[in-house]
Amino acid sequence: MPPHPLPESLGEGFACAQARCAGVSPRRLRAGDLERPFRGARLRREPETAASDAPDEPLELDRRIRRAILRRARAYAAVAPAGSFFIGPVALAAHDLPLRTGWEGAALTVAAYPPRHAPRARGIHGTKVSPRMVRTCVVDGLRVADPATAWALCADHLDVDALVVLGDAIVRIPRDDRGRPRPAQQKATIEALRAAALVPWRRGRERLLAALELIRVGSMSPLETDFRLVTARAGLPEPELDVEIRDDAGRLIGIVDAVYREQRVIVEVEGRHHATSDRQWNRDLDKYAALAAAGWEVIRVTSRHIRGENPRVVALVAEALARRAVR
Repeated sequence: MPPHPLPESLGEGFACAQARCAGVSPRRLRAGDLERPFRGARLRREPETAASDAPDEPLELDRRIRRAILRRARAYAAVAPAGSFFIGPVALAAHDLPLRTGWEGAALTVAAYPPRHAPRARGIHGTKVSPRMVRTCVVDGLRVADPATAWALCADHLDVDALVVLGDAIVRIPRDDRGRPRPAQQKATIEALRAAALVPWRRGRERLLAALELIRVGSMSPLETDFRLVTARAGLPEPELDVEIRDDAGRLIGIVDAVYREQRVIVEVEGRHHATSDRQWNRDLDKYAALAAAGWEVIRVTSRHIRGENPRVVALVAEALARRAVR
């Protein structure tokens, strides 16, 4: 016989004390459909779902990692000490920023301002943080470090390239479903990142400042950032990013990832969804035909061209730039 349904008011993660106040019995709190991630907390066990067709596709993997982190964070938030807040992966997940494989099972980093004590619990890494080092905000009910200070606090465990990937994601200006830029949705500016890095006694300041020199507005995915870093280190010129290409009459042909305007070369960095979505595939075909008709050369690359010991994208772009330069 299945366990008696829980009150919906309890949400996904909740405190046992809260459940008892809602009339839930101690026996019900021991049922197998509830996880026990932290002392005094329960988490509704997720139902088994069909395996994804692309479990290792970056977007799907990121969604699963983000979901796992935020589920545990919500459970702990129900029993967390007053005044505590999340930094590290929970803050990044809450702000929809890039995550790393392995973070989904790591201890949650929970901070408090002195004179409060650092939180202590199984599965929790507690720390004390000076108020000048971090600003907080509430995202979907979780109190977390704001994007700029969440980035700065990652200098302890991320290298420069990873900080650039994270910084690019923070400063990018999203577009709506009609391709219009939405500056109000930018998570923070480069100036805000710099201010966070320059707080007195900031740990990892040199690494943060090195990353700031490489962060740009316009990289719309971690793979696009990797493309930019790889080609820059190979000595290639820096492209314009997230560019609207128009014809001679001013009509929009398409929005592209990277542009070498003088040579009329475009680089499109494509994820797997470009090949698995029929709608996206057909839109791409129409766009690339229109770009070619307007005199642009389009180089389409994937992670296979960008990542690895000898990225092929360097030669592809260099050859295109040289070829177009002599025309």
